[in-house]
Amino acid sequence: MIRAACGINGLFITLEGGEGAGKSTQSKALAAALSGQGREVVSTREPGSTPLGDRLREILLGIDSELDPLAEAMLFAAARAELVSTVIKPALDLGDFVICDRYSDSTVAYQGYARGVDLMSIGQLNQIATGGLVSDLAVLLDLPVAEGLRRSGDSDRFKSEDAAFHERVRAGYLALAEHDAERWLVVDATQPPETVTATILERVETLL
Repeated sequence: MIRAACGINGLFITLEGGEGAGKSTQSKALAAALSGQGREVVSTREPGSTPLGDRLREILLGIDSELDPLAEAMLFAAARAELVSTVIKPALDLGDFVICDRYSDSTVAYQGYARGVDLMSIGQLNQIATGGLVSDLAVLLDLPVAEGLRRSGDSDRFKSEDAAFHERVRAGYLALAEHDAERWLVVDATQPPETVTATILERVETLL
């Protein structure tokens, strides 16, 4: 396992959580705050942020797509491999801050805990896709499933799943955070967005 910080000022931060948790909002707020401190910040999302990732995003989130759970996990891994090699790793090598809206832990929670794909197989996929690169800080924006689905915007393949699926996702994330508490920060995402941002920034400061 490779921790991301490659330069004295570089840091790799991932934002995780269920639907409607505010990952995109916090990614933008965190990027703005760190840029305001004079940091070089690269913001990314999964799947996406590369031409291949954007094409795979259409397939993976498309409401009409029907995918085997293992095939789904492998497509996420393909998008991740491209993102790591062409965007994340080069930025970290320069000492930049990288903020990623979802990363490898999402595959564990969604395709592993929720879809039932073997967790060891997912671990192997993630290892291959990332070269062992994990984030320095994984932020879990946690909130009740019903609230998250209420906040969610337009439907996609994942948002349209039943509540039981999303409860398994949430349980998976909480299990991951409990297992590696040093790397994870669990934040109550029912709080006002500015409070959530301040909590994340406080933790980031301890890593600098």
